[in-house]
Amino acid sequence: MTFPERVKMSDVARTAGVSVATVSKVVNNRYGVAQATVERVRQVIHQLGYEASLGAQSLRSHRTNVLGILVAEFEPFSTELLKGASKEVTGTGYQLLAYSGGDGDGTAIGWERRSLARLSGTLIDGAVIVTPTVVETKQGFHVVAVDPHTGPSGLPTVDSDNFAGAVLATNYLLSLGHRRIAHISGRPDLESARLREAGFRRAMADAGVPVDEKLVRVGGFRIESAAATAGELLALPDRPTAVFAGNDLSAISTVDVARGAGLSVPDDLSVMGFDNIPESALVNPPLTTIAQPLQRMGAEALRLLIDLIGGIERDSHVRLPTELVVRASCAPAPSIPRPARPLPPEPLQDGTERGTDA
Repeated sequence: MTFPERVKMSDVARTAGVSVATVSKVVNNRYGVAQATVERVRQVIHQLGYEASLGAQSLRSHRTNVLGILVAEFEPFSTELLKGASKEVTGTGYQLLAYSGGDGDGTAIGWERRSLARLSGTLIDGAVIVTPTVVETKQGFHVVAVDPHTGPSGLPTVDSDNFAGAVLATNYLLSLGHRRIAHISGRPDLESARLREAGFRRAMADAGVPVDEKLVRVGGFRIESAAATAGELLALPDRPTAVFAGNDLSAISTVDVARGAGLSVPDDLSVMGFDNIPESALVNPPLTTIAQPLQRMGAEALRLLIDLIGGIERDSHVRLPTELVVRASCAPAPSIPRPARPLPPEPLQDGTERGTDA
């Protein structure tokens, strides 16, 4: 497959039979060109697929009419936010640039500063940054943060009610008769993860059920690390009858680990997630979870950014509600919990297994 060279303004001028200066006036909506000529030039622009360079456009007008959506990585959470922002941008006169500037696992400190420094000034007029590690920027243009690591600060922010969602999740498991409820938490450096653990603990305390600290472990919000944590929990002599995972990916991983340990979900083990990503409805069994309005969060962040650029005064912090979505991964607590069978040894990178001599 071959790609044509970039169409230049001179190509448009030659095809339309006008000067480059005339094409420039049409492209930049300036006066002094007859309407018939304007229409002919626009027709040629459409025919050739001409598009002004964002860098050149920025130098002329100090605007690109492009907004950036910056993420550490393209995973289910950020993808849903992007869908919401993409719908919201329609009819605003802006275009979106989605950019991944992290290190592939979302843990690199300061990735958003580097990304903003690379894109600001010539490519984008403002940015939405998703789960940023830092919220202090010095780019001289508007930035909105979605679910920042440290929670709301001086930067305009959009998030959801993580604490209330965790209370909902835990109360639902308690209502099913579960008392040995484990919590696989997210990354310790994330405010959202801390709030979900705090909501879990508040619901347990309000119900008068002591939290067994052996059942609260870090899962990191990632499939691999959550699987290791779930394996540890299910291997306990007095294993939990329910697991409230910090996000849906961790919950889905827990279901897989339980199945490998010979346990049925939900008959032997109830599993609760958080986020309501599309995959949560597609697993077997479909996952009961707490829904964050992810697409709405993306839309709200984009609208907040556009309003800020337009000088519209409004509340700089938007917090959206969460809700319980009941599916098939939770059931009443078993009267006599069935023990899990030992999980197979985890293979090492060289092909041997942990706990074996090689």
